[in-house]
Amino acid sequence: MTKLKLGPIHDDKPVKLTVELPADVHRNLCDYAAVLGHQTGQDLEPARLVAPMLERFMATDRGFAAARKTGSRANRKKPDPPKPLDSDQG
Repeated sequence: MTKLKLGPIHDDKPVKLTVELPADVHRNLCDYAAVLGHQTGQDLEPARLVAPMLERFMATDRGFAAARKTGSRANRKKPDPPKPLDSDQG
């Protein structure tokens, strides 16, 4: 059996994101879903693979990990400080 990088797909609360894929990428995604579905016994819609594939890609990208540790912390928006409570209330 072929060893794929993805395992079973877990349910999670999704965030809607609309993307356009080139036709050949979509065909490959459909093929991947079919192979993974056969291996795991799951009936998988190709769209359900996008998040785990991106997650796996980012988790194994050493350059991304290094950039996250160094530069991206400085680029993140800091949360607004909490607003003080009125002394009249409370």
